[in-house]
Amino acid sequence: MKRTTILRVLPALLLTLAATAATAKPAGDLSKLPPAGYDETRDPAADLKAAVVQAQQENKRILLEVGGEWCIYCRVLNKLIHDDERLTQRLHDGFVVIKVNFSEKEENEDFLSHYPKIPSYPHLFLLESDGALLLSKNPDDFMDGDEYVPELILAFLETWAPKGGAGKR
Repeated sequence: MKRTTILRVLPALLLTLAATAATAKPAGDLSKLPPAGYDETRDPAADLKAAVVQAQQENKRILLEVGGEWCIYCRVLNKLIHDDERLTQRLHDGFVVIKVNFSEKEENEDFLSHYPKIPSYPHLFLLESDGALLLSKNPDDFMDGDEYVPELILAFLETWAPKGGAGKR
């Protein structure tokens, strides 16, 4: 009797395990995530100079996002933002975003030496439209466990978007 019960339950258990594995997050598998847009060949100082001009013309703030293609959480955050229309629109409305690469090949030490030490990646620096540092932010605060929470990111963007002009919704 016990053997018969096990034989009936086993297929259902295996199907449940297979379904769980199929929907599991890509635990460290970068191949399942799109690139995040970090470019080792870009000059972040030149990008910042251009961003200041754009931000002042459009009444936006500047968001420096520091990370690399090697960083799974950089890529997860990028995917989440681009998959959520609210986040994409709020970023577009209030911020000029600059991706600053940090990798073995290019650490951008000179550029990043002007900002507080980065404890982990990705990392955000929020700048005023003139390039003045407003905030150094670890996006871990946007997480519940090991997942980013869109509402926490949106609240951050709403809080820090400039008031009035293009940055106002």
